[in-house]
Amino acid sequence: MTLVLHDYWRSSAAYRVRIGLNLKGLAYEQRAVNLLAGDQGAAAYGEINPQHLNPALETPDGVLTQSLAILEWLEETHPEPPLLPGDAYGRATVRAMCAAIAADIHPLNNLRVLNALRSDFAAENPQISAWIARWIGEGFAALEQLIARHGGAYAFGDAVTLADVLLVPQVYSAVRYKVDLAPYPRLTAAADRAAALPGVAAAHPDRQPDARPA
Repeated sequence: MTLVLHDYWRSSAAYRVRIGLNLKGLAYEQRAVNLLAGDQGAAAYGEINPQHLNPALETPDGVLTQSLAILEWLEETHPEPPLLPGDAYGRATVRAMCAAIAADIHPLNNLRVLNALRSDFAAENPQISAWIARWIGEGFAALEQLIARHGGAYAFGDAVTLADVLLVPQVYSAVRYKVDLAPYPRLTAAADRAAALPGVAAAHPDRQPDARPA
């Protein structure tokens, strides 16, 4: 099966999908979509992803968009190794942790929002940094409690799950924006442990073919 991932090295959403593909042991071709250069706005890319967002995954059945939908598809079509728990409550809990990142944290510090703050409200770098720290901090505070309640070696229990697949890129983003992670020891420990797994490490932005110097 040929899979083609349209991604950008520093995109958190694309980072998640790379982790999922790697953990499932799937080969895929990467095609870079340079978000800073505006490649996502091209008409040709709009034919692939009508939202002009990143990532998009070409599969034999068609194109999939939205990172969570792609990860769920990977789980359904390639169930080994599993990235969701075996019981309904556990699966719902992991999905809730994923939603806390994908719906409540990440959208408020992605490129579109930061560009809008800069252009629509003339926000400057210190204000942008405070905005990012505020929303990451609020989300991480809740996740810290969830991990204290449900975590083990990883964010949920002692096996890597989709919660870790989303958590690792969000921690990378937090470090990039110099967010203080000291208040979240359980969260950072789980993320560090997951990040050390070979498949997760291979998905790191710095190891992508389109990576740029910091």
